[in-house]
Amino acid sequence: MIEEICRKAKAASVQLAQLSSEQKNKALCKMGDLLEQNCTQILEANQEDVQAARAKGVKEALIDRLVLDKGRVEAMASDLRGLTKLTDPVNEIVKTWTRPNGLIIGQIRVPLGVIGIIYESRPNVTSEASGLCIKSGNAIVLRGGSDAINSNMAIGNALRAALKATGINEDAIQVVPITDRAAAEKLMTMRKYIDVLIPRGGANLIKTVVEKATIPTIETGTGNCHIYVEPDADLKRAIDIVINAKCQRPGVCNAAEKLIVQKDVDKKFLFDMVSALNLNGVEVRACEKTMKLMPNLKPAVEEDWYTEFLDLIIAVKIVENIDEAIAHINKYGTKHSDSILTADFNKALKFIREVDSAAVYWNSSTRFTDGNQFGLGAEMGISTQKLHARGPMSTEQLTTTKFFILGRGHIRE
Repeated sequence: MIEEICRKAKAASVQLAQLSSEQKNKALCKMGDLLEQNCTQILEANQEDVQAARAKGVKEALIDRLVLDKGRVEAMASDLRGLTKLTDPVNEIVKTWTRPNGLIIGQIRVPLGVIGIIYESRPNVTSEASGLCIKSGNAIVLRGGSDAINSNMAIGNALRAALKATGINEDAIQVVPITDRAAAEKLMTMRKYIDVLIPRGGANLIKTVVEKATIPTIETGTGNCHIYVEPDADLKRAIDIVINAKCQRPGVCNAAEKLIVQKDVDKKFLFDMVSALNLNGVEVRACEKTMKLMPNLKPAVEEDWYTEFLDLIIAVKIVENIDEAIAHINKYGTKHSDSILTADFNKALKFIREVDSAAVYWNSSTRFTDGNQFGLGAEMGISTQKLHARGPMSTEQLTTTKFFILGRGHIRE
């Protein structure tokens, strides 16, 4: 079945690459319409998934990623329509130049072809990823987790119906109906049909895909994000920023997992910060220096510094200076999103230049690392690698380029 799904997606991708912007935008609007029209069925399917997840004891922070309601379905539909406002990247001429012999050489954007995505829990990814692929002229094969299988199938059926209604091959969107691991591993070997594979989820999922896939992969998602507080930061605002970054949605990849504090920061800030975290239900794990100030906290172990908690847990470390903070982030971080809170421009610039992450912030919550928040319309995921894309992956990042060469009977001597 997996090979048949991929074969159909490959065939559909040929038509999709030739569609006009108007045809793709019409399909995106219809996709949004049918999500809303099928909202009741989608929510019923989602309720099955949520009940099953709770029965298995899944953490509430992760349940939040799974749950859909009318507002979230409407937001998914709105995001699909929002993609119509983005510039179509396909057939954009990136640059041209003329060689001394008169040859005109240029680069033009083209779709990648067929994109496979293996992801966990979040059913909105089914809609978001499909919309981005339609806009960028790519077919997509979606393999979601077992936790969201009913939601994903209901969403996928609505999206495929929208393609069919607008004269586009519905096989351009394929939701794999099988949740066993063997199916996922089979998908990872479909190099003949799939051009790039994107794992979106926790560290174990990404590690498995990177190690087992024979298809080129783009790593996304794992977010061991840090906030570093300098002595000259606005400390009252710093508390608000940390609480937002940690508590707004603790189960997402751009939530803060670590708080780093320079040793000269007013000690009252640390007490107030921990108190605010505790009031918001956050468990604080502390380094040795922090433990000396607040011995009632839970001591952090080495593994904690590497861990993406995806929960109401944060680890706190006191450092000597900005160099130690940067070294700590580059050692333990996942190259996702990290922030410095300071009034010093030079320190901020040093942090931005030296922290090796896809998104580096100055005086801001890390929660903004998101395609919509960056004005990109949506995202396929947050790439934490350096080839072929980095950061939120929107329509442009789902294309490649090819050269075109214009001659007038040229031959090479």
